[in-house]
Amino acid sequence: MLQVLERVSGKWAIGILLAAAHGPVRFTELERAVKGISRRMLTLTLRNLERDGLLVRTVYPTVPPKVEYTATEIALELYETLTSLTSWAERHRAAIADARTAYDRAAS
Repeated sequence: MLQVLERVSGKWAIGILLAAAHGPVRFTELERAVKGISRRMLTLTLRNLERDGLLVRTVYPTVPPKVEYTATEIALELYETLTSLTSWAERHRAAIADARTAYDRAAS
C-alpha cells in the first residue's frame, strides 16, 4: 500500500495524472502542463505510471511517431481524490506557510 501511495502522491505524478484525466495527452503537452519537470523526470514518471496501470501509452505509426498517454479507469477514479487534495492544499497554503514560519521562529 505504501508503494502505491508514494507513487501517486509524488509531486510529478499528481500533475501528470491531473493533466491526463481529460483525455489523451501527448508528451509535449504534459511537459508544458507540469511546470518545472525535466524531460528525463517526465519520461521516468510516465513509465512508472504506465507500469502501475494508471496510464496507457499508445504509439501511432506515423512519421514522426505520435505518442499519447491516456488515464486508465483506476486513474480516473483517483482523479477526484487528487482534485480534492490539490484544492485543499491551495486553500490552506498560506496557513501552512504561516505555521511553518511560526514554528521555525519558535525553534530558533
